[in-house]
Amino acid sequence: MIDLNDLGNEIKNARKQRKLTREKLAELSGLSRARIEALENGRVSDMGFKRVLTLMNIVGLDFRLTTFNNKRPTLEDIMEEDDAALLGR
Repeated sequence: MIDLNDLGNEIKNARKQRKLTREKLAELSGLSRARIEALENGRVSDMGFKRVLTLMNIVGLDFRLTTFNNKRPTLEDIMEEDDAALLGR
């Protein structure tokens, strides 16, 4: 389960990979630099979904909604297991 702090950290990492400053992200998103900084540093307790999604899209992240899997392995889980087996872990 992911929370707003996790999303803020993912947005921060993606922003840095794209070499965007907080100022530029603020300009592109219409949010303040201070609000973005607070989100990235886990100091925001609430932010609207539309604003978070806007930030995510600007830095190249997407949001995917899936059905709860009741602990069944995902394709990614199986691929990681296969990779680990190949590496002898």
